[in-house]
Amino acid sequence: MKRSDAATRWGLLGYFLKGSLALFLCGIAANFLGTLLGALIPQVISVTIDSVIGREELSSRNGWIVEVLGGREYLAGHMWLLAVLIASLALSIALFHYLRLYFNTRANQTMVRRMRDSLLSHIRRLPMSWHRAHRTGDVIQRCTSDVNTVSNFVSGQLVTLFRILILAAVSVVMMFLMNPTLAAVAASFVPVLIAVSYLFDRKMKRRFRECDEQEAVLSAIAQENFSGVRVVKAFGAERRERDKFERQNTYYTGLWVRIEKFLALYWTASDLFVSLQLMLIIVLGSVFCVRGELSPGDLVAFISYNTMLMDPVRQLGRIISNLSKAGVSIDRISEIMNAVEERQGGGELLTGDIVFDNVSFSYGDGKNALENISFTLPEGETLGIVGATGSGKSTLVALLAALYPPSSGTVTVGGQDISALPPSLVRSQIGLVLQEGHLFSRTVGENIALAAEDAGADEVREAAKIACVDENIHSFAKGYDTLVGERGVTLSGGQKQRVAIARTLLRHTPYLIFDDSLSAVDSDTDAAIRANLKEFCKGATTVIVSHRVTTVMHADNILVMDGGRIIERGTHEALLAAGGMYRKIYDVQMSLPEELAKEVRNG
Repeated sequence: MKRSDAATRWGLLGYFLKGSLALFLCGIAANFLGTLLGALIPQVISVTIDSVIGREELSSRNGWIVEVLGGREYLAGHMWLLAVLIASLALSIALFHYLRLYFNTRANQTMVRRMRDSLLSHIRRLPMSWHRAHRTGDVIQRCTSDVNTVSNFVSGQLVTLFRILILAAVSVVMMFLMNPTLAAVAASFVPVLIAVSYLFDRKMKRRFRECDEQEAVLSAIAQENFSGVRVVKAFGAERRERDKFERQNTYYTGLWVRIEKFLALYWTASDLFVSLQLMLIIVLGSVFCVRGELSPGDLVAFISYNTMLMDPVRQLGRIISNLSKAGVSIDRISEIMNAVEERQGGGELLTGDIVFDNVSFSYGDGKNALENISFTLPEGETLGIVGATGSGKSTLVALLAALYPPSSGTVTVGGQDISALPPSLVRSQIGLVLQEGHLFSRTVGENIALAAEDAGADEVREAAKIACVDENIHSFAKGYDTLVGERGVTLSGGQKQRVAIARTLLRHTPYLIFDDSLSAVDSDTDAAIRANLKEFCKGATTVIVSHRVTTVMHADNILVMDGGRIIERGTHEALLAAGGMYRKIYDVQMSLPEELAKEVRNG
């Protein structure tokens, strides 16, 4: 959507209403016609009491009803006609009520579908910096609970607001036609009730926002426990996590209890206020009847119109309270929709050397994760990166994959600054395998084919063979049709990494990045995968990040990182001869069990 559309709350709501506004208007029109017909029933009752049962003169206001039905004398002997008229009006009102609900429901579902589609589409185009700053549970809560709050308000409360305005207008006009003085008394209570509702709205807005925020925290705790269930069970942390959830749930429940207490106070006071108003209308109306200023039929009709006026106005407080909730929800949705998307678009294929020129980067915490990084990776060569945890290895490849822009300096591919290119273009030509490759709740084959949906079964199997996971998959009962649990829970860590490697290889990108993606694989399998990759990746520019020296030792060039800086660089042999950090890492790893020595020989 356009940024100008998302700038305000009402602009965003208008954007979501596209495609459903006409349906909402049809519902409002049906409601208007039903209300007009409903306003006729008190008039029929009034003229029946006064001029058919009683002997009052027919008034110009409602006498036409009697004349249309055959006159006073005829109706006195055929009272059933009046009953048929009232029943007909009631059936017509029911028909318009059905049409109102039909159009309203269709409009609501159309709007909700547009809201959900727009949110998901927009979130997928947001940069990694935005995702890093927002908890998954909070985002889910905004896309579900907040969307439902907004849709319920628009389809229920906002449409009801129009109904209230129509009822109020019709009722006030009819009451003033019958007795202006009594109508003025009745109408004088309305501004007071609206003012109280407004004060109530201001009081409740902050409380509803706090409830929404705490619900997001509760959702985040639940989501983290569900996705991390293996870790929770492995450490026997069920009681601690349950207590954490219960504390938050108790606090969240307490917020709603306080709100409900306030709502109960408001509605009780509102009921008392409306009851006093009705009592005053009945007393004054009776006095006017005794004085001859109001007929008995008009008093009955007046009380009906007063009920039509005050009952909906009473609901105004509920509507305003829901307006507060909806306002909070749409503000929270707008925070997502107003977030700046990554630039989209295509372009020419990337070719050439990768160059980092004095690149520094910070995640916004005031500390540089990378500082003054400069190197050149010639096209078609392999670069190895080693270093301790937190040295900046993964951050460096994240910049190369355009997941984040550099804080300073430039990253170029073939002389093109990737910060000036659409990130989608850069990522379409860079295959990235992360240490923890995320798998979806689909079959193993579908997870591999996710990178190339038009890939055939043979291509999927070939990629799996290169990643040394084909045999594992065939050992499953359903082979490639084996359903992977959420986040790959049914596979081991090494199997998940190899499936992720196969998925990336299927894309056949000119640039490949392996971010410690063999950390969960045993040494024999590691060596086999590296041998396959050496053949498969001929001509591809490759970056291999690893804690293992054996994984990077055959790279054309190796970077050693520490504290976000490059402290050493060169070939395996040159770095060993230099006797620096790389040599220390090598000596430590080679002093470990025989398995590593075997790994070196196989390398």
